Amino acid sequence: MSRRRRAEKREIAADPRYGSKLVGQLINVVMKDGKKTISQNIVYTAIERVSEQIGKGDLVDLLLGALENVRPKLEVKSRRVGGATYQVPMEIAYERQISLAFRWMIGAADSRKGVPMSEALAQEIVDAYNNTGNVVRKKDEMHRMAQANRAFAHLRW
Repeated sequence: MSRRRRAEKREIAADPRYGSKLVGQLINVVMKDGKKTISQNIVYTAIERVSEQIGKGDLVDLLLGALENVRPKLEVKSRRVGGATYQVPMEIAYERQISLAFRWMIGAADSRKGVPMSEALAQEIVDAYNNTGNVVRKKDEMHRMAQANRAFAHLRW
């Protein structure tokens, strides 16, 4: 890792259909081997299925609501102090919260075998919107770990 200067944040392009940077980022996370058209089809189909199942509101707002229920606020990082390693709870930056939430949603959708990716992703978004499912459980587990280790919060750097 270079110590000379910070890496520049790249601007994420908004998606063509909804004009949302959030949907554009989700498309980029779903994308494999640079096949953006396929990932766009997967995400757009999933968002349409979510709107059919929930049946209210703007599609991007539904995605935002699901994201609010899934994104973690705290995480633990290992910190070595005097030969001992402590799990120190730390707050997460907003960009990392979103990227972790998307990564977890895609991972959970990918682990559903025998279901097309668009259907699995739609189901994960609905579960996240309803505050249920594997991704919400993962977030709660991360928060529980941070709460259990809050005695080491003074070791934060």
